[in-house]
Amino acid sequence: MGAVVLFLLQIAILYGMGRIPICECGEIKLWEGGVNTSGNSQHLSDWYTPSHIIHGFLFYALGWLLLRRRPLMERLTLAVFIEAAWEILENSPIIIDRYRTATMALGYTGDSILNSAMDTVFMVIGFLAASRLPVWLTITIAIFFELLTGYIIRDNLTLNVVMLIWPVDAIRAWQGAL
Repeated sequence: MGAVVLFLLQIAILYGMGRIPICECGEIKLWEGGVNTSGNSQHLSDWYTPSHIIHGFLFYALGWLLLRRRPLMERLTLAVFIEAAWEILENSPIIIDRYRTATMALGYTGDSILNSAMDTVFMVIGFLAASRLPVWLTITIAIFFELLTGYIIRDNLTLNVVMLIWPVDAIRAWQGAL
């Protein structure tokens, strides 16, 4: 129940922040394959969806480390809290500006509420998958996602974190060569 309340609170806060509910194009797509397009981070899923699944893997591990004796739903609530907080922060002017200046996302304007909500849903899917899968398989899937998105779009969760925290000119140049 706590996870659902946090999820709904995430949506309400994003709405209160003035985020657009759906893509300004008026469409809702299952998949947006363009990275440097106006549709990126606006639809149900995109090339950053694997990163959110990996968030779920990582938050499952964190919950297991910190709340091992607590029920799975309490650990899931912690994971949704962290993801929702990130989604709100990610769509604040300070992080949107940081993406524009430090990463390859020059025209990034933030997520639609739909995309942000789906990012949290995909995190939950990753969390629940990690709760069921063997550790070796969860790690293998995470590595596969990182390598796949790194190869196809020259970005992934690892590069995203590096570029937000400590931008590297060589990475920015490589990413911009697409």
